[in-house]
Amino acid sequence: MVEFRRIQMLFLILVLQFSDITGQDSSLTVRDGDEVTLSCQNVLKDQDKYNSTTWTFVSRNTAAVVLMKLGQIGEEAKSKSDRLNVTANCSLVIKKVTVEDVGRYTCRQFKSGRQQGQASQVDLSVVTMTEYKDNNEVTLNCSVSTYDACRHTVKWLFKGKDVDKDNKDLKTSQSACSATVSFLTSHYIYTPNHEFLKCNVTDPNNRKVQLCNISPQLSCEKPGEKMMSCLKSLYSDMKNDKTAFIYLMYFKF
Repeated sequence: MVEFRRIQMLFLILVLQFSDITGQDSSLTVRDGDEVTLSCQNVLKDQDKYNSTTWTFVSRNTAAVVLMKLGQIGEEAKSKSDRLNVTANCSLVIKKVTVEDVGRYTCRQFKSGRQQGQASQVDLSVVTMTEYKDNNEVTLNCSVSTYDACRHTVKWLFKGKDVDKDNKDLKTSQSACSATVSFLTSHYIYTPNHEFLKCNVTDPNNRKVQLCNISPQLSCEKPGEKMMSCLKSLYSDMKNDKTAFIYLMYFKF
């Protein structure tokens, strides 16, 4: 029993190391075309009903717009009503995110016409990636659009390393919120969909890192996601399989 508890604790620690244990986000960064869920952070226990929630949106170039009002699409948001939804726990879901969705989202809850508790805010940033070909040269660009002044860091990686390391034939440029890399199609780095090239985007607000592929069919991934999924799956199997327990009792961590 002692050995069993020890194994449980070791797996729990490993899972937590690769999971997000910092709480709900006040900022999120997603790839354009992806779906995102914005949490209403201050949901009261007796107010977890979407029809008591109002979501508003403001960008750098627009005044505040009511997206959802007590469960109904706001008049000014009708044009994107097919991309918006509010879940039972009051979260706002945005499908096929674009740069026009960049901004600050505010969630408020009401009861009998009066706001309940504090409003919560989420700032949404969007990663955009482009590919440009000019004769035999390819240029890839990765940039982040933000609501406030951008403090994200953006850089290109080749097989997990800085793209210009040991690749002197590449042209690179980098700023706080944008990075480009150019190379000839004859260069060995050139492959279909550029699968070995990843754009590393770091959000300074929550310190989260995402690795994005130029292919629009592939979403960004967070380092450790696959490891965490494997650990959770193995932990689940371990709980339900006595043979696995017996094996793991002799496994040296």
